[in-house]
Amino acid sequence: MKTKKLKLKNIFDKMKLKVKDMDISSGGPLVAVINRKDASMLDLHVMDRIKIKKGSKFETVVVDIAQSSKVVPKGTIGVFEEVLNSLKLKNNDKVEITIARKPLSIDYIKKKLDGQRLNKNEIDQIVWDIVHNKLSAVELTYFVAACYTNVMSIEETILLTKAMVKHGSVLSLNKYPVIDKHSIGGIPGNRTTMVVVPIIAAAGYIMPKTSSRSITSPAGTADTMEVLANVIFPISKMKEIVLKANGCIVWGGSLNLAPADDKIIAVERPLEIDAESQLLASIMAKKHSVSSTHILIDVPMGKYAKVKNRVEALKLKSEFEKIGRRLRKHIKVIITDGRQPIGNGIGPCLEARDVLWLLKRDPRRPLDLEKKCLMMCANIFSMVGIKNGYKKALGILDSGKAYQKMVEIIKAQNGKEIAAEDIRIGRFSYDVVSAKGGEVVEIDNKFISRIARIAGAPHDKGSGLYIYKHIGDRVKRGEKLFTIYSESKHEFEYAKDVAKSEKVFVVR
Repeated sequence: MKTKKLKLKNIFDKMKLKVKDMDISSGGPLVAVINRKDASMLDLHVMDRIKIKKGSKFETVVVDIAQSSKVVPKGTIGVFEEVLNSLKLKNNDKVEITIARKPLSIDYIKKKLDGQRLNKNEIDQIVWDIVHNKLSAVELTYFVAACYTNVMSIEETILLTKAMVKHGSVLSLNKYPVIDKHSIGGIPGNRTTMVVVPIIAAAGYIMPKTSSRSITSPAGTADTMEVLANVIFPISKMKEIVLKANGCIVWGGSLNLAPADDKIIAVERPLEIDAESQLLASIMAKKHSVSSTHILIDVPMGKYAKVKNRVEALKLKSEFEKIGRRLRKHIKVIITDGRQPIGNGIGPCLEARDVLWLLKRDPRRPLDLEKKCLMMCANIFSMVGIKNGYKKALGILDSGKAYQKMVEIIKAQNGKEIAAEDIRIGRFSYDVVSAKGGEVVEIDNKFISRIARIAGAPHDKGSGLYIYKHIGDRVKRGEKLFTIYSESKHEFEYAKDVAKSEKVFVVR
């Protein structure tokens, strides 16, 4: 009787199936699909885990169930690309299937959803499971939502930062000082990195800048830099570029620096949220991963910015400083004007054109962006003991050294020198004009971003907006406020309709 029970247990807990390549990628999580009859035999349900074993290799994957035998016949297991690659599987390979338990981190995510604090081991396990694709997209979304609803304590945030760094690569430069900067985002334009890096590098300092792609904005720095040069490199090549040119502007997502952060960002993008604790951990983990010693953090503040008022800004400033001290970094947080877009171009190509005009000292350059970049450079120079930093930065700009350094960085990143006028802008354009004369008193950052994204930015790099007026400027009735550019006729028409229906500029 005992032998019979053991045989039954083997039948229900273990199964051999034939592999079918589904030719689908999940983008991260390990997923397999089995026929509903096989699932019933093992009492499996959608989102349960199974262990797939081939020889001595195995992976724990999330189960989906095929209701149709046409997609995945009985006796077959459909595997996504991530599983196929991990186990080196081929069509018709035989694999062994056993039931597996869910990751430990599921219980810890539930704990955070309940508003409880997580300890070091729990946070480390969650990050490990994220990095190793053990959580499904739904489970990772719950973690992001839990941290958004029940904000992490400063201690939890520090633990999250350290865990992100621990489970990723580190750029080791053996240099001092290593300069870095970051804006918490939320302001259209604001392309300071692409001006600050060449100024600081031209001054002889090391600045290995990793940048993000857009989450909720019409362009991230990586999207804009990609107009001029490649931004995707392995960490070894990034190091080579930095040591050659003193700086770089690359996409952090390709470097395995704090990879958990990139997976979290992928979830945040469709939700258009940015949990404070994850924002803090994300920024500081990336800075720590590139061996930064001196870090300038930009916190834009304004009605339509991420940070609405001074109380919120000072709280964030304090938390950045606490994390910086715990990581033994020199950190300075500046609270800047976030009431309106910075610069004129909004969208990758339009922003790249602004940057080149600024570095070339062209009369068309955006002076608000220039002023902010010079102020940031002054703060960085002050951190490393250089006086009159604003004047020094301006001298580097006016001499052409910053532009030449940018060309050097562009070439090191497999790009080539290009004139601003040669950057291709979307061929469909529409001017939005003021309905009355007066002074611009308010600009809605969210609607600026929304219109630019609807027009096609950042996926269509030539799409976006070009702004002619800023807060405090006088405007006449019928005068242009901004121009919409788009590469797509359909998206262009939709962006026009939205621009006509929304009050983006307030003129009094």
